[in-house]
Amino acid sequence: MSTKRKIQEDVDVLEKEVNQNEIVLFNDDVNTFDFVIDCLIEICDHTAEQAEQCALLVHYKGKCAVKTGEYNELKPRCTQLLTRGLSAEII
Repeated sequence: MSTKRKIQEDVDVLEKEVNQNEIVLFNDDVNTFDFVIDCLIEICDHTAEQAEQCALLVHYKGKCAVKTGEYNELKPRCTQLLTRGLSAEII
Protein backbone atom coordinates (compact mmCIF):
# COMPACT_ATOMS: atom_id res chain seq x y z
CA MET A 1 0.00 0.00 0.00
CA SER A 2 1.10 3.42 -0.79
CA THR A 3 1.11 6.00 1.89
CA LYS A 4 0.18 9.48 1.00
CA ARG A 5 1.95 12.07 2.91
CA LYS A 6 0.40 15.44 3.30
CA ILE A 7 2.83 18.23 3.78
CA GLN A 8 1.49 21.40 5.21
CA GLU A 9 3.55 24.48 5.17
CA ASP A 10 3.09 27.07 7.84
CA VAL A 11 3.18 30.48 6.34
CA ASP A 12 3.65 33.51 8.48
CA VAL A 13 1.89 36.48 7.08
CA LEU A 14 3.26 39.78 8.09
CA GLU A 15 0.63 42.45 8.21
CA LYS A 16 1.50 46.05 8.52
CA GLU A 17 -0.64 47.42 11.26
CA VAL A 18 -1.88 50.82 10.23
CA ASN A 19 -3.85 52.99 12.55
CA GLN A 20 -6.69 54.47 10.57
CA ASN A 21 -7.90 57.85 11.70
CA GLU A 22 -10.75 60.00 10.44
CA ILE A 23 -11.31 63.69 9.89
CA VAL A 24 -14.69 64.50 11.35
CA LEU A 25 -16.38 67.66 10.09
CA PHE A 26 -18.87 69.36 12.42
CA ASN A 27 -21.90 71.47 11.64
CA ASP A 28 -21.80 75.22 12.10
CA ASP A 29 -24.17 78.10 11.45
CA VAL A 30 -21.64 80.16 9.50
CA ASN A 31 -20.51 78.38 6.34
CA THR A 32 -22.72 77.79 3.31
CA PHE A 33 -23.32 74.41 1.68
CA ASP A 34 -21.49 75.54 -1.44
CA PHE A 35 -18.45 76.64 0.56
CA VAL A 36 -18.29 73.34 2.48
CA ILE A 37 -18.72 71.35 -0.74
CA ASP A 38 -15.95 73.31 -2.47
CA CYS A 39 -13.61 72.76 0.50
CA LEU A 40 -14.27 69.01 0.56
CA ILE A 41 -13.62 68.73 -3.17
CA GLU A 42 -10.40 70.74 -3.00
CA ILE A 43 -8.96 69.56 0.32
CA CYS A 44 -10.29 66.03 0.76
CA ASP A 45 -10.33 65.04 -2.93
CA HIS A 46 -14.07 64.33 -2.88
CA THR A 47 -16.20 64.09 -5.98
CA ALA A 48 -18.99 66.66 -6.18
CA GLU A 49 -21.51 63.99 -5.19
CA GLN A 50 -19.44 62.82 -2.19
CA ALA A 51 -18.96 66.37 -1.00
CA GLU A 52 -22.67 67.15 -1.29
CA GLN A 53 -23.62 64.00 0.62
CA CYS A 54 -21.14 64.80 3.39
CA ALA A 55 -22.40 68.38 3.63
CA LEU A 56 -25.96 67.10 4.01
CA LEU A 57 -24.92 64.60 6.69
CA VAL A 58 -23.06 67.32 8.58
CA HIS A 59 -26.10 69.58 8.39
CA TYR A 60 -28.67 66.99 9.51
CA LYS A 61 -26.61 64.75 11.79
CA GLY A 62 -24.24 67.37 13.20
CA LYS A 63 -21.05 65.68 12.01
CA CYS A 64 -19.62 63.38 9.36
CA ALA A 65 -16.34 61.53 8.81
CA VAL A 66 -15.05 63.11 5.60
CA LYS A 67 -11.64 61.43 5.17
CA THR A 68 -10.00 58.25 6.51
CA GLY A 69 -6.30 57.49 6.55
CA GLU A 70 -3.08 57.66 8.48
CA TYR A 71 -2.67 60.56 10.88
CA ASN A 72 0.28 62.06 8.98
CA GLU A 73 -1.80 62.19 5.80
CA LEU A 74 -4.84 63.68 7.52
CA LYS A 75 -3.13 66.37 9.61
CA PRO A 76 -2.43 68.85 6.78
CA ARG A 77 -5.91 68.34 5.36
CA CYS A 78 -7.53 68.97 8.72
CA THR A 79 -5.39 72.08 9.18
CA GLN A 80 -6.56 73.41 5.81
CA LEU A 81 -10.20 72.84 6.77
CA LEU A 82 -9.66 74.67 10.06
CA THR A 83 -7.84 77.53 8.29
CA ARG A 84 -10.91 78.02 6.11
CA GLY A 85 -13.14 78.37 9.17
CA LEU A 86 -14.64 74.89 9.24
CA SER A 87 -14.91 72.87 12.45
CA ALA A 88 -13.02 69.59 12.14
CA GLU A 89 -10.89 67.23 14.17
CA ILE A 90 -8.94 64.03 13.69
CA ILE A 91 -10.16 61.07 15.70
